[in-house]
Amino acid sequence: MTRIIPQETWAKLTRPTGDKLVARLALSEITSRLFCAIDANGNRYLLIALTDTDDEYNDSQSRGFVVNTKELSIRGNKPEKYLAIKCLDAGGHAILDLMGGDLASRLADQNNQPAETVRWVLTKWRRFFGQIPQPILSINEQLGLFAELWFLAMWMIPKLGREAIMNWKGPWGSRHDFEWKNKSVEVKATTNTRGRIHRIHGIDQLEPPESGPLFLFSVRVREEVGAVNNLPKIIEVCRNALSDSDDAIIYFENALAQSGYSPVFEEEYLKLALRVIDDALFIVNDDFPKITKGSFSNNIPDGIERLEYEINLNSFDNLIVASKPEELPFS
Repeated sequence: MTRIIPQETWAKLTRPTGDKLVARLALSEITSRLFCAIDANGNRYLLIALTDTDDEYNDSQSRGFVVNTKELSIRGNKPEKYLAIKCLDAGGHAILDLMGGDLASRLADQNNQPAETVRWVLTKWRRFFGQIPQPILSINEQLGLFAELWFLAMWMIPKLGREAIMNWKGPWGSRHDFEWKNKSVEVKATTNTRGRIHRIHGIDQLEPPESGPLFLFSVRVREEVGAVNNLPKIIEVCRNALSDSDDAIIYFENALAQSGYSPVFEEEYLKLALRVIDDALFIVNDDFPKITKGSFSNNIPDGIERLEYEINLNSFDNLIVASKPEELPFS
């Protein structure tokens, strides 16, 4: 679970006068190197104490915040160097608190250099600064995103490596959730107790790509209070798998934001606990139950603007091409 700087910590800070900052430890139970601070105008900062061997870091190009290396004196001590992350907009306070939790967790490991830690955390959260506030995802939207991330974390990355993230196209409105030049995968989740019952949105969703086959990844889940899976957890699994590649983690964070996910609602998302019953990859061929343009002898009847329907895959095990990640027919 992501840590967060509690509001009580900020509430205990009294605005100073002049150009001073008032600071206190942000998450003392995790690290003694991270402080939260405010200035005379009420602007919020995160401060990281540097040692003589730590690198400096500055960033004035990012929207919503600025990072400087400053010489500061706290509680009358001699001046020391700090990395100072200043939040430029009160609308970013919630994200700053989440960033603080990430910074504290990483700074607790003495092997992590502060400058590299700040750069990594800013890369992760930059996409959310300056955004129009996102509404909370509906239950169906949470299930859909969970299924796509489950396929990515448990199937794609173990078999294809972190480069597989670049094939996640659904967040940008592509016809299929995962796309390659010669194949596509549509991902579907269901909580239906009768089995693999999935809702298809539109007549194009099960149309194959122009070159190559279409697959459907089916994941059946059940809401259970004691279940161990949830949306924030599968997001963290993906982040850990991609963390050693800047390009991969940036793409992932952008895709998450494009999907409508905001960490501001993480506490709510944690409440949807899911048990994965089964998952499998199907080939969408002529025997697969579907309605496409080719299903009509004379094209789609006039006046039909949108078509939604449900498919039942319970009796189509013969179309399963992979029931575990090792069987994934991709390379």
